[in-house]
Amino acid sequence: MSTKYGGYMGKVLKIDLTVQEASEYPFSDEERELFIGGKTMAAKILGDHLKGTEQAFSKENLLVITTGPLTGSGAPSSSRFNISTLSPQTGYLTSSNCGGNFGYYLKKAGLDGLILTGQCEKPTWIEIQNDTVKFHDASGLWGMKTSKTQEMLDDALRLGNGRVRKNGKICIGPAGENQVLYSCIVSNERVFGRGGTGAVMGWMNLKAVCASGNKEVPIYDKERMVKHTQKWFRYLRKHPLTGSQLPKLGTAGLVSAMQMKHILSTKNYTYGQYEDFEKVSGEAIAEKYNIVNKGCLTCPIRCARTVEVNGRQVKGPELETLVLLGGGILNNDLESIFKWNYELDELGMDTISCANTISYAMEANEKGIWDNGLKFSETKGISALFEDIAYRRGIGDELALGSRRLSEKYGGKDFAIHAKGMELAAYEPRKAVGLGLGYATSNRGGCHLNGGYLVILEGLGLSVNQTTYHGKADLTMLFQDLMEMISAAGQCLFTSYAFFPSPLMKHPNSWYTKLVNKVLPYCGPVVRIINKYPEIACFHLPVFHHTKGFEYTTGMKMTFGDYIRCGERGYNLEREVNRRFGVDANKDALPKKLTKILQDPKNPDSRVPLEKLKKVYYHARGWDANGLPTRALLKKLKIVTKTEMEG
Repeated sequence: MSTKYGGYMGKVLKIDLTVQEASEYPFSDEERELFIGGKTMAAKILGDHLKGTEQAFSKENLLVITTGPLTGSGAPSSSRFNISTLSPQTGYLTSSNCGGNFGYYLKKAGLDGLILTGQCEKPTWIEIQNDTVKFHDASGLWGMKTSKTQEMLDDALRLGNGRVRKNGKICIGPAGENQVLYSCIVSNERVFGRGGTGAVMGWMNLKAVCASGNKEVPIYDKERMVKHTQKWFRYLRKHPLTGSQLPKLGTAGLVSAMQMKHILSTKNYTYGQYEDFEKVSGEAIAEKYNIVNKGCLTCPIRCARTVEVNGRQVKGPELETLVLLGGGILNNDLESIFKWNYELDELGMDTISCANTISYAMEANEKGIWDNGLKFSETKGISALFEDIAYRRGIGDELALGSRRLSEKYGGKDFAIHAKGMELAAYEPRKAVGLGLGYATSNRGGCHLNGGYLVILEGLGLSVNQTTYHGKADLTMLFQDLMEMISAAGQCLFTSYAFFPSPLMKHPNSWYTKLVNKVLPYCGPVVRIINKYPEIACFHLPVFHHTKGFEYTTGMKMTFGDYIRCGERGYNLEREVNRRFGVDANKDALPKKLTKILQDPKNPDSRVPLEKLKKVYYHARGWDANGLPTRALLKKLKIVTKTEMEG
């Protein structure tokens, strides 16, 4: 189905793995205008098929791979693509975003998206080249780790002249093959980490998909887009967050700020500070270990680190891995984290959920409710434990289920740190209560990014009052919707860091920065007006280049208000799909360790006032008291799925 808009290839392919047949899936321009691309486009496709009775491991589930209109456009950090499915970990819709090269090459093959359904009779990998789809026996690849798998796939795609055909790949490791509930999908060294997408692909008996082609992404106004992109690159390189902090230290550079603000998860979120934080910080990596900075395609930020593991140069750990396998289990050995990060990527396992599940097990052992032999600060045998989880051996077979299911079996629900079954990121929310609200309301579970990442206001960018509830609900909604749209468009969320004017970042002790920090929490009513009536923001913001970039690429009108509305539509669409699987206000929860136990016994505000925040948040979103979108809201947002129409 062709399209009149730039940025799109105009075709979505559906592959039935059971019968090994491919067909075009209709997706109209009217749908593109409403559901854009990426995770929002995927939510629309899943919403059109899922009724609420399906299981993640079933032929009724879909694995939906989608690009955004800016993917491959040349815009900054625009190699991102998305995978959405019904999560085996949470039982709800999950989406995971990656900066590998598969999305770029999927578009080179002429596709905006790929829908996988059914189950292969035997291990299979798929080759897509332009309009050709081939199914290959993957029995020889089954059991291989992710880097070796990708090497073997390149050999299979070698041309007659000996060169490897340029291609993008996604694949799973042993964890996905054995359906570890938090297993992931890998593209190059980048990872779809959350929600168990790898387990779904493993259940499908699908080892890998390769894409290649010679088609170009059409740009609606190429001349203006090129000029705008050049300006955008310069802006990001000059901004203190995207041009200095992230390039110099990567995400690991946040460790020191988190320590200072008491939001550094330590000993399974018991504390917000770790006494040995300097030994596992971004500064320590930069001074002693970093070989070279790397970045995804078209990325000026280049936040990835390169370190050495067993004589091989590999991707270094991101913040989440560094914190949760560091202070999270009371481990101060940085080189061990490098090794574990590499091993988990090779096995195809989410480092966040794996680390948190192990730290839950350590606390359960410490409290005497589960004799499992795991102890905080004792890290001998962790590598072997990862293998046991991936291959479902011994205690690893239980740890493969995640902390929620373990707490249901052994007890300790109060310290199983998850939301909706997905383990939380590394930010301790009792000193960042806005992020705590985001964790609880996130559509995919305990995610800092889908939760709106309000921690950037609560100490990692600005320094608003960390524990006040004022303004946090309205700001959380705004940030969730903005980040939803950035993902849908096909860009990295780090580009949103530059939304905050540089002077506020460069001069944190200036009178104007202090004034902003003091006043911002009380701007909730103003933010709510923008959230409720985004059409009043009928302009482009000079600090937010995304809207003009979108217009020049696609030809669609996209003011700042339009951008917010598209993000709101996407967020509500995912919530509406999750309603069918039982999501409501009761599911927007955090463990009692975070909502009832004070981080600081001397500070009565050092916990997440979740119920108070939820009440304001639901009202701000236009949801009912049970935390669900009203019919009037869905009508206003033009959210209708084929499943509902048939019902």
